[in-house]
Amino acid sequence: MPEFNVWAVLVAAVSSFVLGGLWYSPVLFGKAWQRETGLSDETLAGGNMALIFGLAFVLSLAAAFVFALFLGPRPSLELGVGAGASAGLFWVASSFGINYLFERKSLKLFAINAGYHTLQFTLIGLVLALWPGPAAA
Repeated sequence: MPEFNVWAVLVAAVSSFVLGGLWYSPVLFGKAWQRETGLSDETLAGGNMALIFGLAFVLSLAAAFVFALFLGPRPSLELGVGAGASAGLFWVASSFGINYLFERKSLKLFAINAGYHTLQFTLIGLVLALWPGPAAA
């Protein structure tokens, strides 16, 4: 198993999760995102929020873990941030873009979601690059 830092992965996942909470809140893009998706406050409140947030965190943890494996044990700041921004923009956002074109989703919704994932992976890469060497292998 390749070397990785458990604590760096955990902090990267928490950072990603917190960024998502802020990004999709009314403080930033929450209301615009709701309008573009057609989700009302009532619809959003009706879900199993513990399950939704719990699974969202598990997925953030999985993304941070696999990105740590991708970057290797001691990525430079340039590699962490550059690979993070590239992964978010050119892997995730471009994949969303393909789907959104066929699904006829709006450019505004694409910008909100693609922007989040670009910053998400940039932040994960930043955390992984700034953290000292692996604590676990």
